[in-house]
Amino acid sequence: MHTIMPIAPLTAAHAMAYKALMLHAYEHAADSFTSTPQERALEPDSWWRGRIDDPSGLTWVWGAFAEAELVGTVSVEYAAKTKTRHKGLIVAMFVREHFRGQGLARKLMRAAVEHGMARQGLRVLQLEVTQGNTHAERLYQSLGFEPFGVEPMAVWTPDGYRSKVHMWLDLASMGARKNQPS
Repeated sequence: MHTIMPIAPLTAAHAMAYKALMLHAYEHAADSFTSTPQERALEPDSWWRGRIDDPSGLTWVWGAFAEAELVGTVSVEYAAKTKTRHKGLIVAMFVREHFRGQGLARKLMRAAVEHGMARQGLRVLQLEVTQGNTHAERLYQSLGFEPFGVEPMAVWTPDGYRSKVHMWLDLASMGARKNQPS
C-alpha cells in the first residue's frame, strides 16, 4: 500500500508527468479513450501544458499523487457558448493499475463534482463510459450519475467497435441531497 497524498489541481509544472500518465492510459486502457497513444504523442509539450493550465478557465484537471508520482487524474471541460454554459463534461479519468482499489477514482470524481457544484451557473455534468466497464459505471452511478443513452459503435478498437454509455448528473439535485438531513 502506498501513501496517497490529497487530490489537487494540476499546474503547468505537472505537464510532463500528466503527459506520461495519459500516454500510459491511452495504451493500457485503450477502450476507455477516443485518442490513441500515437496520436497524443505527436502533441507538442505546449499542448499538454495548455491542457492543464487553461487560461480561459474552461478546463480543470486534478491529480492524485503517491509521494511525488502522479498516479491518477480527471478533467472537467466547461462549455463556453451561452446556450451550453450550464454543462460540463468529465473526461480523461484514469488511475494507474497498481493504485486501483484505494478509492482514488472516487476522490478524483468527487473533486470534479464539487468543482462543478461551486461553479456559477453550472447545472449538469456529463460523461461517457465504455459499455461493459462495470467498475466505472458503478462508481459513477454511486455518485449520482444516471445513464441517458448508449452510442453504438462509438469507438473502434482492435477487438472491434465499442459502445459508449452517456451519463449525466443534475447538480441541482445534488445540492438538494446535500441539504437534506441524513
